[in-house]
Amino acid sequence: MSSVANWSYTAAATVWKSLGISESGDNLGYSEPVAILCDYEGGLSKRIGSLGAEIVVKNTIWTEFTGAAAGDYILIGASTDADPLNAGADEVRQVIRYADTFERIVDDYAIITGV
Repeated sequence: MSSVANWSYTAAATVWKSLGISESGDNLGYSEPVAILCDYEGGLSKRIGSLGAEIVVKNTIWTEFTGAAAGDYILIGASTDADPLNAGADEVRQVIRYADTFERIVDDYAIITGV
């Protein structure tokens, strides 16, 4: 962990990795929950237009955790619940990678959820 992340990533989050979709389109479930260190910002906005409502960002979680991908679930806080939906987790919509500008040790990631 970089020295900058050491003082900024002090909150806990829980990630459940998606195990994928079967050939018939069924969800194969989720991995055991993984605890990560992070920081976060919450925000909810909904845009309604002539074609319906647009999904927009709910939470942005900053972390050095490299394993998140769209379709996974994440919860701000710690959880040991095997089911991310029971835990109240949000679906990961996008993951953005950022350079470790100061030390070039470990890149940072923004994990973005939506509603």
